[in-house]
Amino acid sequence: MRALTWHGKRDVRVETVPDPRLEEPTDVIVRITSTGICGSDLHLYELLGPYLDPGDVLGHEPMGIVEEVGTEVTSLAPGDRVVVPFNVSCGTCFMCRQGLQSQCETTQVHTYGKGAALFGYSKMYGQIPGGQAELLRVPFGDTLPIKVPHGPPDERFVYLSDVLPTAWQAVEYAAVPPGGTVAVVGLGPIGDMAARIALHRGADRVIGVDLVPERLARASARGVTVLDAGELGKGLTGAVRELTGGRGPDAVIEAVGMEAHGGPVGRAAHEFVGLLPDALAEKLMERAGVDRMAALYSAIEMVRRGGTLSVVGVYGGMADPMPMMTLFDKQVQLRMGQANVRRWSDLILPLLTDDDPLGVEGFATHTLPLEEGPQAYKTFQAKEDGMVKVLLNP
Repeated sequence: MRALTWHGKRDVRVETVPDPRLEEPTDVIVRITSTGICGSDLHLYELLGPYLDPGDVLGHEPMGIVEEVGTEVTSLAPGDRVVVPFNVSCGTCFMCRQGLQSQCETTQVHTYGKGAALFGYSKMYGQIPGGQAELLRVPFGDTLPIKVPHGPPDERFVYLSDVLPTAWQAVEYAAVPPGGTVAVVGLGPIGDMAARIALHRGADRVIGVDLVPERLARASARGVTVLDAGELGKGLTGAVRELTGGRGPDAVIEAVGMEAHGGPVGRAAHEFVGLLPDALAEKLMERAGVDRMAALYSAIEMVRRGGTLSVVGVYGGMADPMPMMTLFDKQVQLRMGQANVRRWSDLILPLLTDDDPLGVEGFATHTLPLEEGPQAYKTFQAKEDGMVKVLLNP
């Protein structure tokens, strides 16, 4: 089969690799029809090379048609249409029963002290081949895939793999009070969708913050009050407070993470880690803070006293400095973590109707053949050509 594989920093290639096969009687094989490139894939493209091997298949936002099922699978059959969550979760362990599929005890990666395994996401999360490929082996066939109806286009459902549940959890964790105000820092795919969901769920006002004109324009068209962080600079917090009666928003969703536009020191740290031998780079990342945290600091500064901070942006440093005095003094409630896809998927599915209240159809700015994946990574990483969300069709 053809698959998009990692070969080094900013070096991904589409090449022919062996087809996956059933390894357990509970496995299914899915022929992929659409698969997304996620902002967190750029962490692999740019920074997390020490945890990857050349030839690793990337991608964790796939959907497609079941092609083969294991002998113990009873809820799916060849020809069924499914979305594959990015968490590899069993659905039956203690954590899964609590709705914490991102902490699945069956697939936790104990070598690195991590939670549930993820598709296509490095040794830290199980080194399981990903979904930017023509075929994908999916374990736990009776509990993991999300069965969806035939008929509507893939874009109606594909975001159930990651974007929709991640954004939904971000809003849930933000705990915006009825009629309250929420600021979303970062209007990439997750932040954009979180803003839409917050409006749909009754937030009185959603303030969106970003640097990229195309992202600001998309959010504004959906009813979000947008602020250009690049133009405002140090005046950003003051501008947010002006929009919220001088107090600050009830909640802030930080949807940027370690891809934030930081200063030269943070950027140099990223580049330095990327130059080290893998063994040394792993130790540094596991013991030191190497994230650019400007977005998180801004979120902490702008949230009102007694408000809630929901962190959905991905961070990789183990010793990043946190402004604990500010968090304590402002009595900020803080929630974060990988999305528990199967916790939210059944709640979201009824919204993916012909009315399309969240605007999932047309959410992708680019839909490209899998063979153009390497250029898509390059364009997405550079934030060029108005690329906010890209889908690949194997």
